[in-house]
Amino acid sequence: MNKGLTLHQLAVDQTYEKSVTVQEEMIKLFAQATGDHNPIHLDEEYAKGTRFGTRVAHGMLQAGILSAILGMEFPGIGTIYLSQTLKFTRSVFIGDTIHFNLKVLEVIPEKNRVRLETVCSNQKGETTLVGEAVVLPPSQTD
Repeated sequence: MNKGLTLHQLAVDQTYEKSVTVQEEMIKLFAQATGDHNPIHLDEEYAKGTRFGTRVAHGMLQAGILSAILGMEFPGIGTIYLSQTLKFTRSVFIGDTIHFNLKVLEVIPEKNRVRLETVCSNQKGETTLVGEAVVLPPSQTD
């Protein structure tokens, strides 16, 4: 198994992008895993009567995918997720393609930490989530 990028392989302004299309099965599995069975996510008839007019994905589903990207892809395997700020700016719907954009804002060698900007947008270019993450990338000895 390949390990992720170490602190010395990361630099300010370095970026990473990934796109994921939200599917109904993802929403069902997320609801099952978390216990969040709010009908706005799972019941189309209920959702039709809301301001959205259809089901919306859990906001934290985006955050969960972001966690997977950090832990598996950038910086990658061995990364420890220390903190994350999140602001949900637009709803995500089944079939939306979410573009995850990460940018290194700061490398903190004395603490082996990296601060990242995390921005998500949909296929229309509309921002759906903004925030910052702090991660502990794998060390050279991990």
